[in-house]
Amino acid sequence: MPRKSLLLLLCVLVLFVLGLSMVFNTTSAEVLDRALDKSTHHAVIKQILYAILAGILAAGVWFLGFDQILRLSGFFLACVTFLLVLVFIPGVGVCLNGAHRWLAIGSYSFQPSELAKYLIPLYYIYAITSSKAPLLLKDFLKLLVKLAIPMGLILIEPDNGCVAIILSSLLVLFLLTKIRWVYWALPLLVILVVGVAAASQMPHVHNRIQIYLHPEMDQQGKGHQPHQAKIAAGSGGAFGRGLGESLQKLDYLPHARSDYIAAIVAEEFGFIGICVLVVLYTLIGYLGFSIAAEADNLPAFYTVAVFTFLICFQTFLNLGVVSGLLPSKGTNLPFFSHGSSSLLANLMVICIILNIANRKKTPKNYVIT
Repeated sequence: MPRKSLLLLLCVLVLFVLGLSMVFNTTSAEVLDRALDKSTHHAVIKQILYAILAGILAAGVWFLGFDQILRLSGFFLACVTFLLVLVFIPGVGVCLNGAHRWLAIGSYSFQPSELAKYLIPLYYIYAITSSKAPLLLKDFLKLLVKLAIPMGLILIEPDNGCVAIILSSLLVLFLLTKIRWVYWALPLLVILVVGVAAASQMPHVHNRIQIYLHPEMDQQGKGHQPHQAKIAAGSGGAFGRGLGESLQKLDYLPHARSDYIAAIVAEEFGFIGICVLVVLYTLIGYLGFSIAAEADNLPAFYTVAVFTFLICFQTFLNLGVVSGLLPSKGTNLPFFSHGSSSLLANLMVICIILNIANRKKTPKNYVIT
């Protein structure tokens, strides 16, 4: 296995192992503090089981190979779209806090949008690169309509953050695949201007902006988690309180094991601990983009580049929320925070990247300009 592949795999494994320790750290404290009728190891065991399942699925991905995965991307996206419909069916889908995002599988749940997050750009790559004729506006619009179906289902779940992430990956692909600006940039600009103008007239949008800027104004509602996350991150100082010494995980900061786990890292390990996380994710980004640059064909280049972008972008969103830089959107920290569906999707994506990196190299038949 090439050195970059080994280093990439090592970074992912280190993040996963560190994440397991922090998931146990936060969930065991929650169980003991609330005297819950659960094992202190239940979240860790669940995370390990999903990692094993992800390993099995990743082996299947490796066996199929990137080229076959790309050819089947339309079929996989159709299957995931069907799953996105099932989340709205009572008894099959799970509704939590008014959102229909999960499918119930016994005592476990699964979030199809996590797979759609990667399959939508993958199918776009297949559609663009498999066409021999120049891309006309009508062809581009037909492709967008196909992609809009699963995105529309995710939007009405609702999961606005996931849709925003998918749109960001498509914008990156529009630039990489050199789609004419008039096809997408001008319509997007018009939509943004109209959307901002309409949102500025809505009182609840103004309130959300105020809470984002000043979370302490609504500590019993939307501002509670961001405010507590700031307290956790700020109290860690340079070196932190020490492993297991977090106070915010004791029922002050909800969902500490998932969206806000980095806040507990900052509290217990301080600025140094966060720097370690940033370095590991920076290495993943560097290695991913390096592998993309060395790919021997355009589909492989586009795929590794956009998948690496998605991992790095989700990391930025999560750390941005924890630091108060961005409003809360419920984005997991890849490979690190508790989240079964996210872990499955991200590990399979890493397997695809490694599969591309380990293919027998042939001279490049394209030029990146």
